[in-house]
Amino acid sequence: MVSQRGAAQSRDRFLRWCWVSGTAVVLLVLALLSPLDQATREQISMVAIAGAGVAAALSCAQRATRSTGRRRRAWFLLSLGAVVGLAGNVYSGLVGDPETGDAAYIAALLLGVVGLSLFPAVRPRGQELVRMLLDSVVVGGSVLYIALFALALQADTPQAEPALTAYALPVVDALLATLAVQVMTRSNTAERVPLVLVGGGFVLYAVADVAFALLSAAGGFTFGSPVDAAWAGGYIAIALAARHPAASGSPVAGRADAGTPVLGTVVTFCLFLAAALVRVVQTGNQALPAVANALWVAVLVAVVARQILVVVDNESLRHGLERRVRERTTQLRSLASERERTLESVADGIYGVDPDGHVTFVNTAAAYTLGASAGDLVGRDAHATFHAPADDGSPLPAEGCYITEALRDGITVTAEQDVYLRPDGKKVPVEVTASPLRDDKAIRGAVVVFRDVTERREMERIKDEFVSVVSHELRTPLTAIRGALSLLDSDALDDSPEQAARMVRVALTSSERLGRLVDDILDTERLEAGTTQLEMADHPVDALVAAAVEQVAVLADDAGITLEPITSPEIVRADPERIVQTLTNLLGNAVRFSPPDSTVRVTAAPVGDLVEIRVDDEGRGIPPDKLEAVFRRFEQVDASDTRERGGSGLGLTIARSIVERHGGRLWAVSQGEGTGSSFRFTLRRATPRPAQAPGRAPDDAATRVIVVDDDQYVVDVLRTVLEERGYDVIGLTDGRAALAAVEAEHPAAIVLDLAMPGTSGAEVLSRLRQSAATADVPVVVLSGTRPHDALETAALADDWLVKPVDPDRIVETVRDVIRRQPHHSRVLLVEDHEELRTVVATVLRNAGLVVTTASSVDAARDALSQGADPDLVVLDLTLPDGSGRELVADLRRDGRLRRVPLVVYTGAEVSRTDRADLRLGRTVFLTKGRAAPDAVLRSVLDLLDVAAGRAGDVGRPGQNPSVRNT
Repeated sequence: MVSQRGAAQSRDRFLRWCWVSGTAVVLLVLALLSPLDQATREQISMVAIAGAGVAAALSCAQRATRSTGRRRRAWFLLSLGAVVGLAGNVYSGLVGDPETGDAAYIAALLLGVVGLSLFPAVRPRGQELVRMLLDSVVVGGSVLYIALFALALQADTPQAEPALTAYALPVVDALLATLAVQVMTRSNTAERVPLVLVGGGFVLYAVADVAFALLSAAGGFTFGSPVDAAWAGGYIAIALAARHPAASGSPVAGRADAGTPVLGTVVTFCLFLAAALVRVVQTGNQALPAVANALWVAVLVAVVARQILVVVDNESLRHGLERRVRERTTQLRSLASERERTLESVADGIYGVDPDGHVTFVNTAAAYTLGASAGDLVGRDAHATFHAPADDGSPLPAEGCYITEALRDGITVTAEQDVYLRPDGKKVPVEVTASPLRDDKAIRGAVVVFRDVTERREMERIKDEFVSVVSHELRTPLTAIRGALSLLDSDALDDSPEQAARMVRVALTSSERLGRLVDDILDTERLEAGTTQLEMADHPVDALVAAAVEQVAVLADDAGITLEPITSPEIVRADPERIVQTLTNLLGNAVRFSPPDSTVRVTAAPVGDLVEIRVDDEGRGIPPDKLEAVFRRFEQVDASDTRERGGSGLGLTIARSIVERHGGRLWAVSQGEGTGSSFRFTLRRATPRPAQAPGRAPDDAATRVIVVDDDQYVVDVLRTVLEERGYDVIGLTDGRAALAAVEAEHPAAIVLDLAMPGTSGAEVLSRLRQSAATADVPVVVLSGTRPHDALETAALADDWLVKPVDPDRIVETVRDVIRRQPHHSRVLLVEDHEELRTVVATVLRNAGLVVTTASSVDAARDALSQGADPDLVVLDLTLPDGSGRELVADLRRDGRLRRVPLVVYTGAEVSRTDRADLRLGRTVFLTKGRAAPDAVLRSVLDLLDVAAGRAGDVGRPGQNPSVRNT
């Protein structure tokens, strides 16, 4: 906006100067035409010419100070020419020496010629400038020839011969005026106004000088005539040109906006032809033959026409060549730009070398990897600059370098391993491909492509460590399992039941350890691939933490670590299995790295719309530079931690992936060695739901429980806990009374303390098992001793809990022993793996279920066709003759079985879309390896309880983390 206002103001000022200058010229002409005496008119003329000359000189000088480059020099020369011309005018008028004045005029006009040649913003070519000057000479000479011969033809008597300067002056004037016209026709539109004014000024000079020459030839010239107004007007026009806003130059868009020299050529040679015709007319009066004159005229016309056509044709060719050059230049620039973009967009480093091995170009990726700018690398010896020295510090020989091989022998080297040295001393391992650059079968250089393999080397190192760790972790439990089973199979422990039981526990523990390692590896891959489905629901934080604490409790007891779980009212939106898995990983990690007799605390606090859960330990802590590294795959603070403390280095990786899938964040906080560590993660808060009153079971006799303990307080607590879950509880503190109550009430289960006065709990249990009426009653032993301290009694109990124990654990155990009583329900088990099928079937049969097994789809169809409709189906999806989905489709088409409960027990997690296709009645999805056969039994019993109308907490957090419900 400001620039537009300034331009408008400049135009307004220029127009005001034009009005003032035009008025001054008109007044000067009127004064010179007035009847004033000759002396007065001469004084007026001299003052006007001098004043106009001073104005032109000052105006051009001022414009020169405001211009730059060629335009500045042009206005300076025009100002100098005005000063010289003005000095000639003054000298001629004062001294009366016209020849000296004419010489000064000619010098001034020649300065104007040089100034005009500098006027175009784009410098004209040398040949073009010479042609413009020659055309100007032709025009000037022709004009003078015409004028003088016209005067000679009109004169009756011969006159005195004028001075040479009188003839030369109009020629130079015409040259300058023609040059101004030529420059104007070859300039862009924005510059033509000042050029027109300059050219107009020199035209006025030319008119005045031609008139001066004619008057001098006719007999004399005196100042004070209207001819003087042309000289003053010429100065004024040049002064106005310097005042124009475009006088300092304007941006040149290109030669496409420039004019054409054809017009100037036509004007030039038409004037030349006119001069020649005058000559013919003049010689015609000397009785030359008409045919000769006609022939001369025809020749002149042909010469002029041919010259004009040559100029037109040359201009056409020139424009065509310039257009083709521009197009070709644009194509070359586009091609070069495309190649440069392609070279710069490549992520690999690329550099070229000449035949001497010096770098010729470097792309951005190469410069970045090498830690230097391209300008610093170009021209340097590639081998000496890039290659790191040998291990002993000596430089590597150039003869064996792949660059030398490519330049000398023309060999292309691929996947060469090398180490480059950066200017800062850092070594960069790279993989290199070097190729010779050939031109007409001659090697002109080489191109080297390299890739930074630092991360690959680091991953290879980590993988090597992982292979070592996993190999150790796999082989150790496998060796233990094989050794334990070999001892059992050899009957070497038949006489030592305790050793045999210990070997069984070793095999079981080792197999669980092996399964956890495989599960961790598979979980990591599934989480990274995004194939793990999340079953989001609202869950209390304390329930999730309690489930994780329960799974880690044995590990903590063995290590002498105290676990302090939270009691929090917060409810989070989460997948319970995955969050329990995350907490289990964090708690197990804290237990492994904590010293004995220390405490691991779990706390939770709301943070806006999130809940922040913390697992704090009192262990050795984490160095600050390892706070992020511990979350990477296979990474631990110390590689020896895996061997000394267990674990595969995947637990924290899995935990972070799970939390991030929930939209939260997991991080570690530690002040360093010996300060302990804190692992924290966030989950989204959920709106708390109103608690529901615990419901009672529909059949009191089926859920009656007898609690026997010598401590009345313990009896009251257990009665309260069990009654809140719907059980009918009878509390007793005496063993004899317990025996009588069992025979009279026929309870669903008994919770029995062993340490009681009088009849001990062990005696009560022994008598119960000896009576046919009470032998099948489930008994849960609640004691301060461990099972291996009372093996005979433990063999008679259905389950054993060691005091102190969480009340929820007691409720869960009672529920499980009741549910393990014979159901006599029919189960169809479809599993192709013989050993696993046998194990699962045995577990189910031990619970009183009637199990029919099948190893394929066809075998399952045959079992169904025999008419024994199952109450529940346990199904593997991968079968030798098809997919379990085919069997599900068959069951859906059967009206009797379309709502049968289903347990899908397969090797891979089932996606949400596939689950919709597999749903029958109530359906549970279990993953092999993570859900043991006893978990299959719990799910089967849960589904059968639901189908029979009995309450079942299917999928409760902590009960069976691998269960999936639909």
